[in-house]
Amino acid sequence: MTGTEHPTEPTEPPREPRAGGPHDARGLRLVPALLALTALSGLIDAVTYLGLGHVFTANMTGNVVVLGFAAAGAPGFSVPHTVASIACFLAGATAGGRVTRHRGARSRRSLARMTLGVEALLLAGAAAMAAATADDAPATVYTIIALTAFAMGLRNATVRKLAVRGLTTTTVVTMTLTGLAADSWAGDGTRPRSPRRTAAVTAMFAGAVLGAFLVLHHDLALPLLLAAATSAVLAFTVSGRD
Repeated sequence: MTGTEHPTEPTEPPREPRAGGPHDARGLRLVPALLALTALSGLIDAVTYLGLGHVFTANMTGNVVVLGFAAAGAPGFSVPHTVASIACFLAGATAGGRVTRHRGARSRRSLARMTLGVEALLLAGAAAMAAATADDAPATVYTIIALTAFAMGLRNATVRKLAVRGLTTTTVVTMTLTGLAADSWAGDGTRPRSPRRTAAVTAMFAGAVLGAFLVLHHDLALPLLLAAATSAVLAFTVSGRD
């Protein structure tokens, strides 16, 4: 789970014009696909936090806090691991920004499918590394951190460009929870019911539970392989529709 989150994520970016022809409408809608990716974020953070020494590779809010813990000398946290995760996430987000700049105006479907295909390959590489070497070997730890963090950064940049209302990120739920409370009947009442937000929180929780179970009772390779397979399926089936 990502209990170290703080409400510091940016608000949803302005929705941009959506390009693409009728082919964009073929396949799985973006909303269920993004909810599946949100669940994968919980799963991946369970793998890295529980299996690689308390480091997140999807939730960078938590990583910044963890880095503070590590810098203060708190036991069980690693400055090098956390810095590596943040750096690789930023590299992935930068790559995603360049991709969306050059391809984002063509088709939402092609952009989503290309990103998910790359994510599947990166996660498959992390799963192969976990299966082939000892989980606590430095090379294993840094490779899994690098591959998963880069994948999450790349995905976040793409999801941000897709600008699906209520699902502009698949790796944190702080602002999602804030919106649920602030817009409820007890808050300002503007959006008392928000099924997408509720589903996103539920998906993150479910993914974290599954990931933790697999790490505690099996190994790191299995949940990473499951994440890679899910991303691959989505890469072949997702459409450009909300």
